[in-house]
Amino acid sequence: MNLQEFPRQIYTEFKTPIQPLCHLSKRLGGPNIYVKRDDLLGLTGGGNKTRKLEFLVADALKQGADTLITTGAVQSNHCRLTLAAAVKEGLRCRLLLEERNRKYNPNANGNHFLFELMDVEQLKVVPDGTDVVKEMEAMKQELELEGRNGYIVAEGGGNDIGAMGYMNCSYEILEQSDEMDLKFDHIVTASGSGGTHAGLVAGIHTSKADVSITGINVRRSKLQQEEKVYGIIKNLSNRLILQDIIPRKTVQCFDDYIGPGYALPSEETINAIQLLAQTEGILLDPVYTGKVMAGLIGLVKKGYFSKEDKVLFIHTGGTPAIYEYASTILNKENNPK
Repeated sequence: MNLQEFPRQIYTEFKTPIQPLCHLSKRLGGPNIYVKRDDLLGLTGGGNKTRKLEFLVADALKQGADTLITTGAVQSNHCRLTLAAAVKEGLRCRLLLEERNRKYNPNANGNHFLFELMDVEQLKVVPDGTDVVKEMEAMKQELELEGRNGYIVAEGGGNDIGAMGYMNCSYEILEQSDEMDLKFDHIVTASGSGGTHAGLVAGIHTSKADVSITGINVRRSKLQQEEKVYGIIKNLSNRLILQDIIPRKTVQCFDDYIGPGYALPSEETINAIQLLAQTEGILLDPVYTGKVMAGLIGLVKKGYFSKEDKVLFIHTGGTPAIYEYASTILNKENNPK
């Protein structure tokens, strides 16, 4: 599928590497695990939202926006990268932070420090359960009253426009597989706002590649998340005018590794973060990638993969947030809140 007809801003001028996790694979006794280093993507601190923002910001510029508006949790990687994209494009940015199991701390490290460093124009904090879509619409209307043009970036870039970033990523993975003479049997990814998961499924399906994609949920139940991801796929299919219907069964999620809740790491999450740091020197975060790696390890132990399978773990980033969780990750506190 050719996405060149859609506007795109380039924020990463290279393919992110695919690397073998030899020590981790040996520790687990197979399968053969590899990592796609999307934590090394462009913009401030890297991460999967960069791929989505290439298409979302291009759409904003096409519509003449002067300000980006988006939302996320108090340590949102998506908010960090949306702000970074705004800075790069000479736009302003307003952020709506939702307190999901973590209270807002104005003196926090991690992404909050970066919000301040990059000079966010407005930062509004709301309690968990707030209708964030309605709040962002209100922020857009405030800008209109000032004679400005705001563009609402969907939470996490989780819509059909953002998902095109991970259709592109799937093509990149298949190109690298050919170059490396390596065929992956499974791809394991975080499934949160849904755009990453949806884009990978759509890209692999339209390429007719025989690769299974497994999402590890970080927030919602299995059924809720699968419906959310498939909804994005249907919208994406309509946008791209795909003739081949992508089956519902291609969306597969597990909700066994969410732990106590969104942004609250379980013991398995902490163990996975420590294990990858100590075997491969790669950093994971406790909100997304730590839970996904815990899920991958859990599935290995359950026999979900064969010993000979080649499994690709998508590292979706989140590194700046880990510094706010330092005591939790090092087991120096009992309360992850």
